[in-house]
Amino acid sequence: MNMVDKNVSYRSGNVDMTHGGGGRAMADLIRDLFHRHLRNPILDQGNDAALIEVPEGRLVMSTDGHVISPLFFPGGDIGSLAVHGTLNDVAMTGARPLYLTAGFILEEGFPLADLERIVMSMAQAANDAGVPVITGDTKVVEKGKGDGVFITTTGLGVVPDGVRVSADRAKPGQAILLSGTIGDHGVAILSKRENLEFETEILSDSAALHGLVAEMVAAVPDIAVLRDPTRGGLAATLNEIARAANVGMMLDEAAIPLKPDVSAACELLGLDPLYVANEGKLVCLCEEADADKLLAVMKAHPHGGNAAIIGHVTDDAANLIQMKTGFGGTRVVDWLAGEQLPRIC
Repeated sequence: MNMVDKNVSYRSGNVDMTHGGGGRAMADLIRDLFHRHLRNPILDQGNDAALIEVPEGRLVMSTDGHVISPLFFPGGDIGSLAVHGTLNDVAMTGARPLYLTAGFILEEGFPLADLERIVMSMAQAANDAGVPVITGDTKVVEKGKGDGVFITTTGLGVVPDGVRVSADRAKPGQAILLSGTIGDHGVAILSKRENLEFETEILSDSAALHGLVAEMVAAVPDIAVLRDPTRGGLAATLNEIARAANVGMMLDEAAIPLKPDVSAACELLGLDPLYVANEGKLVCLCEEADADKLLAVMKAHPHGGNAAIIGHVTDDAANLIQMKTGFGGTRVVDWLAGEQLPRIC
């Protein structure tokens, strides 16, 4: 593929149907925008499929679609979110992410300057994570048949020998750890969507967690379960694990990290933070004997500074998630009925 002019920038104009038509306009868009910002040796091959080297181990693959509204939000945008979300899905198997692919669905009329901003953000997120985008695709749909831009990303990773992380490994007596505060992402999205203002800006927690996971796995290779509590929040994630392993859980409300501003915003808006999405947090289940060691590793990492042990797994055929409340009682943390916040990832 030819070298590109680094001074080219899409500061004006909009996406039109020719950008998806397979001709010169499409080739120029791919070369001057996508390739210029995302380039790496594998992408430079310029083929329809990427030829890659894969290290020994079990391969992990995950695909995720991103349709967030708004596209730009406090703490991130759809570009960085697409990278972080897929890297985290791969990392939650205990894997080291190796490569990413990206597919863009663009709506006719979408500003090219905004598209470049998104691609630049994606490139920065991938570069910071050390995981390149090695192939992709672009399609354009007629105006009114999309919502600006949708992004689908696929991640490929490898799980080291001796590591087996899976929801069905949850069992009674295990400790439940959370890497940090909950609800940040969902509240950040809602504040932007509804033009809400708070005393301090609430930022999305969107982040790539594979570095944190690598240190956790190195310290405790026998981690049983890892999950990132995205749609449906912490509540949905724990219910999914409980059902998969046929167990229950008991949580301690006072132990669950929650920023005061997020708590106040949820109270104002009538939201339960347990059901609000996160994009840079993880839940971990491990043997009780390993919990303190693992907690120390998490707290020492930039993405785990507010980590806490929030409960334990119980023997419960009904698969109930229960929580000791701050008032001294107990409540059931059930599945969310409906969707509390749509289009948050």
